[in-house]
Amino acid sequence: MSLGKGALWRRPWPSARTASSTRSGWSCVTAASAAPSRAVASMFWVDAELGSDIYLDGIVSVVDSKYGLKHLTEERADGAVNEATRQVALADLIILNKTDLALEEDLNRLRMTIRSINGLGRILETQRSRVDLRAVLDLHAFDALSGISLQNKMLRVATAQPHLDHSIVTVTFEVPGNAQEESLNVFIQNLLWEKTVRSKAGQCMEVIRLKGLVSLRDKPHQVIVQGVHELYDLEETPVSWASNSARTNRLVFIGRNLDKEVLQQLFATTVLEA
Repeated sequence: MSLGKGALWRRPWPSARTASSTRSGWSCVTAASAAPSRAVASMFWVDAELGSDIYLDGIVSVVDSKYGLKHLTEERADGAVNEATRQVALADLIILNKTDLALEEDLNRLRMTIRSINGLGRILETQRSRVDLRAVLDLHAFDALSGISLQNKMLRVATAQPHLDHSIVTVTFEVPGNAQEESLNVFIQNLLWEKTVRSKAGQCMEVIRLKGLVSLRDKPHQVIVQGVHELYDLEETPVSWASNSARTNRLVFIGRNLDKEVLQQLFATTVLEA
């Protein structure tokens, strides 16, 4: 395959000098398809909640510049989304590799296709598989620190059109006001667990990744919302709401059969305080 995936996490261990000091080491787990990637991400994300000293730093997808477009636009006979597309949809960082082997016109098409699938992930272009590790480590994609950079990222994310019928897309919206935490949980659970939210065409919405910053009345800081398939989490970030600005809620969904109008209306009518 021209696409690979790794889940990166950091694990502190005792230094050789003293037992009390620690330093950070990195490991990378690779998976040939989106299903193992999701399982690995879920396992280490849950472990972090249980107090494990290993935590998930981010999900990386590697796209071959020459053959990536072919795999991303491949249609399956059963109408399901192909694995390459799911891998890109899951990623926090997309490494576009071997750009020296592709024509600029083809690279532009590939960039547009990737961005239509995942409008939130960062694209890193490389040649001959050479990557500066500083660009792929310390992603902090699954902790509260990601809320600091997420604010700026979400301002630049636009709702994308599917690159193929029935394919995965990015949908984003902003709604001012304060969310009710209990109602927010119900909204997310209906999407991720119960799968009762449908598009205007009657199709069940499938959410692969969810990220957002929301305002809860009793919380002085912005709250980050994160989800990977059926798993999700709410965590207060270090970023405080400015006293002279209106509070707002910004959400980004990556998935299949997503209907922005339905999602935004449902959030506004069922989650926001009256």
